[in-house]
Amino acid sequence: MPDYAQEQEMEIEALEAILMDDFKEIDCSESGLSTTNRCFQIALSPQDDDIEESKVNPVQLALIFSHTEKYPDEPPLLNVRSLRGMHGEDLNGLRQKLEQEASENLGMAMVYTLVTSAKEWLTDKFSSHDETEDAEEEDAEKDEIIVPHGEPVTVETFLAWRERFEAEIALERAKLMPESALSAPKEKKLTGRQWFESGRAAAKGAGPVAEESEDEDEEDIDFDDEDFEDDEEDMLEHYLAKE
Repeated sequence: MPDYAQEQEMEIEALEAILMDDFKEIDCSESGLSTTNRCFQIALSPQDDDIEESKVNPVQLALIFSHTEKYPDEPPLLNVRSLRGMHGEDLNGLRQKLEQEASENLGMAMVYTLVTSAKEWLTDKFSSHDETEDAEEEDAEKDEIIVPHGEPVTVETFLAWRERFEAEIALERAKLMPESALSAPKEKKLTGRQWFESGRAAAKGAGPVAEESEDEDEEDIDFDDEDFEDDEEDMLEHYLAKE
């Protein structure tokens, strides 16, 4: 026949060593249990690493138990009581949870298992850094993020733009280039900058570029000139700045 009294005494000694100041014996009249056997109380708080030791946890409960005659082959008597910040509905729900777990652990010393379960329940329900605060912080972070607008400039998008740009330039050249420029000698061709400025002035409604004297050869546009290449680079920087 099992020695229930010895098993119960060994469990009490183990709980005292593990829980220390959080574990104490109380009078059975204070336990809320229908028994004259020894009664014990364990103070429990949420496990929250964010709370400094100097601060008081906002919630705390007392897990009260008493061994029955044939414990652990039958469940202990259990009660839960608010020490700070707990409500009746929460306490009733926790007590039912612990009674269910006790019936599932018959045959073994189970009080510390119930203590661990109650502490986890407290942590999940009353941790100071709850899901609401996490959601608020996440929304605040999203508000601080600046969402870029427009298409980002990459090598591919720039090459596509350049191809369109060069096609437009070629079309403008065909429209604005005087026929005599095609036969003009290269040394008398206009530079890229001179052609561009004269064409831009005409596009804005300015008067036509003064015709050269009959004694002077008409000048053509030199699109290989270094000045024209500089103009292309200036226009590229302007495009990138807009993007």
